[in-house]
Amino acid sequence: MKNMKRSVSRFSFLVLFVAIATASCSENKQSAKVTKKPIAAIKQIITPLVSVQWLQQHLDDKNIVILDTSVLVHMDDKGYKTLSAQSEFDKEHIPHAKFADLKGHLSKQDSEKDFILPEITDFQKAVRELGVNNDSHVILYSSNNESWAARLWWMLKWGGFERASILNGGLKAWKEKGFPTTAESVLNKSGDFVFNLQPKLVAYREQVLESATDESVTLVDSLSPGHYKGDFSLYSRSGHITGAINLPSSDFVDESGFFRPIDELEMMLEADKNTRTITYCGGGVAASSVAFNLHRAGFKDVAVYMGSLQEWVEEPSNPMTLGDTP
Repeated sequence: MKNMKRSVSRFSFLVLFVAIATASCSENKQSAKVTKKPIAAIKQIITPLVSVQWLQQHLDDKNIVILDTSVLVHMDDKGYKTLSAQSEFDKEHIPHAKFADLKGHLSKQDSEKDFILPEITDFQKAVRELGVNNDSHVILYSSNNESWAARLWWMLKWGGFERASILNGGLKAWKEKGFPTTAESVLNKSGDFVFNLQPKLVAYREQVLESATDESVTLVDSLSPGHYKGDFSLYSRSGHITGAINLPSSDFVDESGFFRPIDELEMMLEADKNTRTITYCGGGVAASSVAFNLHRAGFKDVAVYMGSLQEWVEEPSNPMTLGDTP
């Protein structure tokens, strides 16, 4: 996995010579190749990413469920805090969309920490209330940061739901294409989503602790290089979890806000795709974005440490390291 870290640096140089895809990703190219098949067959193809053009063409499909996953982030001299984006959603959203509140019903409400996974029964109830059926095609988007959509994408995958896609470029790309938005609400009809736990997709503190001495597991810090090194910290302890390499979630998004296409991911990630990989960040959001992109790149055994640094730093004996080496 050391090769993965080296290839990220090489990618920063090579990307100057590679055309950045801003309207679609290779997953969408796959959809384009099958347009001659019967409509029923096309509907069965669920790709990790869809373009805004694809969504505009399928906006009225009966099995499509569109979810706005946006969260507001406020920064000040004391740090940052996250708030529900319900009020912004009420002003403007993609037609037919519903608001999936990662600060509300999709997180554990009796926890002092942010974005703690809800209980299984609560998660199933919340997803059903959003109108998700077992055969729905869920389209996730955000108005400000693709990581929010990736967080719910990973949660749904943890719940055994494989029929979710992220809208590449989010609300910004939708509006830039001149597609309409609305303030009208959609009547929620309860769905029949059934939770089917996939435990390997979520890691816990004990597993992360073991990974520091287990060469068969790669631990990935998804935060910025400065935070990784300890130049600054949003938490009570600086640096990164001992043994972790740095693979910032921002590396997977281009300057226009689109996820990088598969060919660029292949340049970034030179590693055994069967290696057990655990991603973390501050609260499991950026880590979900990195995990999502590792999945896109073909990695088979990826988990997110949902507790991440907000949990890790609470125990002084949990090892952390300063500097730019694991």
